Amino acid sequence: MENVDTAHQTGSAQAQARFFSTSLAGRTTASDVEVDGSTVAYWTYEPVKADNKTRTILVVHGFRGDHHGLLRVADLLPGMRIIMPDLPGFGSSDAFIGDEHTVERYGKFLSGFMAALGLDPSTVLVGHSFGSIVASHFAAAHPGAVFPLILINPIAAPALEGPKGIMTKLAVFYYRISAKLPRRLGLALLRNRAIVRLMSITMAKTKDKALRRFIHGQHDSYFSAFADRKSLLESFEASVSGTVADVAGQLRLPVLLIAGEKDEIATLPNQHKLMERLPDGKLVVIPGVGHLIHYETPAPAAAAIRTFLEEHPA
Repeated sequence: MENVDTAHQTGSAQAQARFFSTSLAGRTTASDVEVDGSTVAYWTYEPVKADNKTRTILVVHGFRGDHHGLLRVADLLPGMRIIMPDLPGFGSSDAFIGDEHTVERYGKFLSGFMAALGLDPSTVLVGHSFGSIVASHFAAAHPGAVFPLILINPIAAPALEGPKGIMTKLAVFYYRISAKLPRRLGLALLRNRAIVRLMSITMAKTKDKALRRFIHGQHDSYFSAFADRKSLLESFEASVSGTVADVAGQLRLPVLLIAGEKDEIATLPNQHKLMERLPDGKLVVIPGVGHLIHYETPAPAAAAIRTFLEEHPA
């Protein structure tokens, strides 16, 4: 694995105390499982106290992230059992062996992962950003496999189109040139701290200085943990070539969209258009936040999830 040097991990005690509960560590179990020949790392967060409202929630993170990204949301759902894998090619999970990292291949991974863990059709599926594409395409291709579907900052329109299209094309060039350069130079470009910080600054909308430092620290620590440049390029191309809207009409289960008012990647007008295409959808808009709902506004996101699950019991 071409994993990032983790010496700069910024999970300080002070940050942990402010941004995570004291009960989270006691709920957490780290495990791994083999799926189609690749070792997949995953984390389980058991409920503090299980009752008849406790559900099992499978979480799919976004591009260049890992399970840490949705951790603040998981922390605020203490009544739920939450399972969060590092997607193959990211974090501590191996890349796919001999297969391209496409949306369809990640869907096949979800099938194998759920089978390996014995997750039944009452499992709630949550996807963030690129994870929303993977989760929605999986749910459309496997009706009855999960119930319901929850998408945070869902990708509702093609990234290569619209006002941000030029930025996406530049990003495509960035990942392609990084994959073609000699290994050392390519990795240095992909893990360039200034570029990672620019991405983080662009997405963060909060004016809370401590929270901004926390977000930047998270991206510094985990944004460069990927298996290799080939799988990273393939995953990026998958993330900009598909949308939730592609399969919206095929989603015959309740779908919750949790959108950020100021999201410049998954814009609010496109969220409303996506909502209109869903047979059974609900849209919750969180004010003042962009594409980092999971970091900046986990409390209203968790509240929306709890309400939606109460409305749609197993």
